[in-house]
Amino acid sequence: MIQNMKSIACSGAGYLLRLSRFCMLPCRLNGKWMALALILYSALLSNLHSAEKDAAFGIKYVSADAVYLGGGSEAGLTAGQKLVIRQKGAEEVITAQIEIESVTPSSAVGRILPGGGNIAPGDSAYLLLERGSSSNGAGKYPQIIGFTQDDPLDQEVRENLPKPPLPEINRTRGRIGFDFGYTQQSEIASSLYGLTLHIDASRLGGSYWNLRGYYRGYRHSEGGNSTAPTLVDLVNRTYHLSLSYDNPNSRWVAGVGRLFVPWASSLDTLDGFYLGRRYGKATTGIFGGSAPDPTSWDYDPHRQMAGGFLNFEAGSFDSVRFSSTAGVALTRIRWHPNRQFGFFQNGIFYKRYLSVYSDMQYDLLDGSSSATSSAQTPIQRRLTLSRSYLTIRLQPFRALSFDVSENYFRNIPTFDERLLGAGLLDKYLFQGLSGGFHLELPYKIGIYSTVGRSSRSGDAKPSWDYLTGATAGNIFHTGVRADFRYSRFNSSFGSGRYRSFILARDIGESLQFDVQVGQQDVLSAFTSQNRSRFINGNLSWFLGAHYYFGIGTAVYRGNVENYRQFFATLGFRFDNRRLRRQ
Repeated sequence: MIQNMKSIACSGAGYLLRLSRFCMLPCRLNGKWMALALILYSALLSNLHSAEKDAAFGIKYVSADAVYLGGGSEAGLTAGQKLVIRQKGAEEVITAQIEIESVTPSSAVGRILPGGGNIAPGDSAYLLLERGSSSNGAGKYPQIIGFTQDDPLDQEVRENLPKPPLPEINRTRGRIGFDFGYTQQSEIASSLYGLTLHIDASRLGGSYWNLRGYYRGYRHSEGGNSTAPTLVDLVNRTYHLSLSYDNPNSRWVAGVGRLFVPWASSLDTLDGFYLGRRYGKATTGIFGGSAPDPTSWDYDPHRQMAGGFLNFEAGSFDSVRFSSTAGVALTRIRWHPNRQFGFFQNGIFYKRYLSVYSDMQYDLLDGSSSATSSAQTPIQRRLTLSRSYLTIRLQPFRALSFDVSENYFRNIPTFDERLLGAGLLDKYLFQGLSGGFHLELPYKIGIYSTVGRSSRSGDAKPSWDYLTGATAGNIFHTGVRADFRYSRFNSSFGSGRYRSFILARDIGESLQFDVQVGQQDVLSAFTSQNRSRFINGNLSWFLGAHYYFGIGTAVYRGNVENYRQFFATLGFRFDNRRLRRQ
């Protein structure tokens, strides 16, 4: 109704101006009457705008420190705006505040500001507009009046008015820093230097290319090149940084960098590329690269992989959604043949309540028709299941979820077991059937647990594995976040247990710190490092709007490897949209 009234008012004003131009209306209305008419017209529009003072946006998804809104730039949202959150069914109660960080035409992401309460999907975010003021610091542009019927003269005027660019176009923000320090490993000391990069650059140059991700890498001096990589070095290798192309008006999609293939996330991280083409709801493409991530099941820095895929998607995030991918790939190590396999990945999802996901890989293996085969005997090939994963997740309430999983691996893993205590290999600990839950309690406290029964062939008897943990988001109202987890496992690569504890805190917008302490005990034929303890710490100061300084340390103690590491970072933060507003 408000929109209809606006159209009537705007149309009336337009016709009034045209009559004054072509029908000699100024001869009949003197200047006072014309001024009075314009004042009344402005007051009418002001009242119409105040009638829709509160703009509401539904919350689709909530992560640890961000919310995803069901409205974007087409609904008037821009980066930097602040909104209040009100619970579903209790709109008069404000529970939290958010600040918009990134916007697309139909969605937006907001950062949860400190001091807020619980936020859940289904709540609403309200943008309170005040008369005579702008909701953010963005540039001001003349309002463009829309008419129900186009008029050639007015259309020409409107086309010449400046229009604000979409918020996501040419938005580049992030930080870059330079690291320096030293490592003392056994009797060898080495200096280190490196680079840290976090970047989120969308719609580069007005195109549909986006650069997102992070990187942190160290180089050691000559004295330390012969030593094994430290735990910090291994964690640094798990980064993702990619340049991607996704144009809704084009059939082509592409990406290059260190990434997952979007339609085949069950594959390992690639240092490479993917190229795809859409055909309606189907996408087909190719990919290739190396496997550099030490958390990969088939980790080998000299492994290359290439293949192709076909994906089909249907449905909507607001109801039932379905995705299915099938493909083939081959791997080589130092360009010598290693694997030929097919992969299949399927998922069906119903809102947040239910999700069923599975992925499988089948290796094409060579075999002979008999034990006494000769050169004249034809070689037989067979498909053998090498790995499979099935999980069913049920979330009847926003604070409680259950999951049941079945995990199988035929081959022995080659990931780096020193990352167990860092919690980066939990997905490989349970081989067999397992189940778990995640419960969110009041005061931002959560508990989670997973229990599994491993029954691999060759085991004398099945073994029970379990992982349990707890999180706290605001300890004693200090803003400190904590995460403790304990795991006991018996898998194909070995058996053991680990404990880890993490503390983190953002003090305003100028100071951040995090500390991780862990211990792991592993009995495995693939490593002689049976016991290890470690502590990692980082502290960062943000100096003004653009600069920051950080320090960090890492200490590792084991029965084979011992070292300590210290580093400092000097960096620069950038946001071209913030500079433009200033």
